[in-house]
Amino acid sequence: MYDLMFKDGLLKGKRILVTGGGTGLGEVMTEAYAQLGATVYICGRRAGVVQETAKRISDATGSKIVGLGCDIRVAEAVDEMIAQIWDDGGALTGLVNNAAGNFISRTKDLTPKGFNAISDIVFRGTFYVTLACGKRWIAAGQKASVISILTTWIWNGGPFTVPSAMAKAGVNIMIKSLATEWGPHGIRLNAIAPGPFPTKGAWERLSPKAGGSSELSEVGGRIPMGRNGEMVELANLATFLMADGCEYLTGQAIAIDGAGHLGGSGNFSGLAALGDAQWEAISREIRAANDKDKAKRTS
Repeated sequence: MYDLMFKDGLLKGKRILVTGGGTGLGEVMTEAYAQLGATVYICGRRAGVVQETAKRISDATGSKIVGLGCDIRVAEAVDEMIAQIWDDGGALTGLVNNAAGNFISRTKDLTPKGFNAISDIVFRGTFYVTLACGKRWIAAGQKASVISILTTWIWNGGPFTVPSAMAKAGVNIMIKSLATEWGPHGIRLNAIAPGPFPTKGAWERLSPKAGGSSELSEVGGRIPMGRNGEMVELANLATFLMADGCEYLTGQAIAIDGAGHLGGSGNFSGLAALGDAQWEAISREIRAANDKDKAKRTS
């Protein structure tokens, strides 16, 4: 449970979908929304993980949390999931596009498969979910709020994370475009661009111990505020954007990074100093993390 800055029951009556809500930042936002009275649906490729998270948060908060297995890279699967949610109590009032994938790599070492692994989730998957909800909201005359989780690389580039940087930049343009197109329907779209908020999944792929890489593990010392983010801070911002009372705010991407990207530490440019042997060690560690996740999805 978080010590949130909002009054109890603020989100009572809200129905929110959080993609990738079973772990990491998605889990944080799900718990905050549930704590404030919302009904929350969470989806992920690992059905068992999202269902376990849903039960834990529901037991802790008393709110209805539903875990759904869904691969958002598949448009048909997304549409089926959204239809299932609409049939289970009515229209959503909010969507958080949080599902993502990422890993550090020299761009010259990337394969098309590696590029697609990121872009299919972040770029295409985010659009599929947003469209599936948006067309239903428009048809029904339903107002809604959409939050997409981006990165500060949309402003200063993403060396060694090019697939993610390209995909997140595309999503940023999507929210600006749809904020205009869907504004007349009362649908607002905003984004959060977090700095370092340590989570297990991200750290295994973005700050591996192998090769002496410490780009993220020591990032607090390179951020003007001198620290990483705290989960409650992200939860508060995600709640503010989802709650009623700021309907005039749309089409914006808000950085929450301690001024990191303004101070020059918002990306992985420091990794340019690593050599071949270090990159090979990093790649092995990332592959091991991916293999563990695949085993969980098939077990």
